[in-house]
Amino acid sequence: QGFNQKVQEKLYQMWLDWRKKSSKESGDETSAEAEEMESLALFMACSITQQLQITCCKIMSAIQGLPSSLQDKVKQSLGTIEELHASFSAANSFQDLSSSVLSQSQRKLAVIQEYMEELLDYLKNNTPLSWLVGPFSPREEEE
Repeated sequence: QGFNQKVQEKLYQMWLDWRKKSSKESGDETSAEAEEMESLALFMACSITQQLQITCCKIMSAIQGLPSSLQDKVKQSLGTIEELHASFSAANSFQDLSSSVLSQSQRKLAVIQEYMEELLDYLKNNTPLSWLVGPFSPREEEE
């Protein structure tokens, strides 16, 4: 959610501009814009997967003590996100990515979303008391 809104808006505006120009003209300029758009989209994929990695690591540390099945799903999600990030980071263009990475990434992200929704459902019904009131510690009495 905290991903840079300006980058998303820039990509969308570039896509709109490219779409308008590609319908009116063709040539080297359109090709250069398409390459720029592809480069920006790849950059966004890297940035989003990196942010997902950071967030998933924070979730991992926060869910200690929850059922191991939930912890395993978050750990599995982190592994998948790390793989996707490594693939996007190593690529210079989408042609550098295997067709399996491109076709499976959407499915893998859908599974991760399902796991996170399961975790949220669990927390909604079983919020740990320490998350609500903080750690308990003895209080010194004043005399």
